[in-house]
Amino acid sequence: MSQLTLAQAKQIIAAALADARQRNTKPMGVVVLDAGGHLKAAEREDGATMFRIDIAQGKAWAAVAMGVNSRNLVKRASDNPSFFAALSTTGQGKFIPQVGAVLIVDEAGAVIGAVGASGDTGDQDEAICIEGVKGAGLKIAA
Repeated sequence: MSQLTLAQAKQIIAAALADARQRNTKPMGVVVLDAGGHLKAAEREDGATMFRIDIAQGKAWAAVAMGVNSRNLVKRASDNPSFFAALSTTGQGKFIPQVGAVLIVDEAGAVIGAVGASGDTGDQDEAICIEGVKGAGLKIAA
């Protein structure tokens, strides 16, 4: 399995924020985590609120922790709220199952990290994450 590099994480963020400006989103926070859920890189645009990085990181952390893109977690959370409340408690509040994060995979399909965004709608947050990963020449999990 390959590892996500700092250079790749920076490329993901740059491409995600460039896409956010093309979409004219609200000011964004974007975070890239490695496969272990550890922070690789983060940026908060001018004007983004103080929670943006924490929320983006929580979305990405939940995706890595559960091994699925955050969109999939929303449905699971609505079907099993008690379990997801327990996950949030177990994760000491770091676990945020909301749309706006995608897993990054290597050529073999193994998870090498996640990118999360916060600042606009969940759909917009997710879209810039996808474009960020593509812009860095990497793949997202299906």
